Amino acid sequence: MTSKSSPILRLIALPISFIIICLGILVILGGHITPGGGFQGGAMIASGIILSLIVYGSRDNPLHLSHDFITKVENISALGYVLLGIVGLVFSGFYLYNVGADIYNIVPNIITTIFHYPDPTNAGIIPYLNIFVGLKVLVGLSAVAIAFYGFNNLNIDDE
Repeated sequence: MTSKSSPILRLIALPISFIIICLGILVILGGHITPGGGFQGGAMIASGIILSLIVYGSRDNPLHLSHDFITKVENISALGYVLLGIVGLVFSGFYLYNVGADIYNIVPNIITTIFHYPDPTNAGIIPYLNIFVGLKVLVGLSAVAIAFYGFNNLNIDDE
């Protein structure tokens, strides 16, 4: 199926999608010091991909996400979030304990330096959690939109 969008939309949709995606990355990476974070940034990135999907269609979409890519990113993001929680559980006794900031000084210094985020605010593992949440939200919302787009374009008159 070819996309029936206007040439003007096809001309400006890709640059606008890239701008939205870059803003989403900025929200994710600065989420520990500004309003926003993983969920908001992931939703912004997904909206850039959805805009491209709507304008270009599923075949001509330059920002096409394959099923394998979505599956791998979703698995990596969920696994990364759980592993960061387990690191906190192993070294402090608390799930998702911020081992990079270590407020209560119960984590060995070698572990604290590994998970210390290079930022003057000393956010610890919070930016890493934002990245994993952002990836999870990105692929989740994109997968739903791709599925709805595919169901919408099924030819049900053939039955």
